[in-house]
Amino acid sequence: MRGSTLWQLTRVGRHVAVRMVSVSGRSMTPTLRDGDACVVLWGMSPRVGDVVVARLPGRGLGVKRAAFVEPDGSWWLRSDNVAAGTDSATFGSVPAEDVLGRVIARYWPWPAWIRRVS
Repeated sequence: MRGSTLWQLTRVGRHVAVRMVSVSGRSMTPTLRDGDACVVLWGMSPRVGDVVVARLPGRGLGVKRAAFVEPDGSWWLRSDNVAAGTDSATFGSVPAEDVLGRVIARYWPWPAWIRRVS
């Protein structure tokens, strides 16, 4: 996954950067596909059902769906396409500080807002 910071925002005393990232792999199909370019609010706390960018244990950065919060505050992350990707069922929950931002839109090749799944 590649990304760059385009601009930065201040939101209620919190620093949030807007970044563009490129999706690599099929784990988030059909929501996101290999090569899709997305807008991420870096530093924005996730909510259950959001698509997020996170540091995945032993795997670097990845795009996954925030499924639920564990009692210790860590996140259980899922692939939308479980047949094509690894998720928390493989690597366990991810510490909250490793969930880096919320994916809000795809801007290439077909612009679309990314919806939260309840």
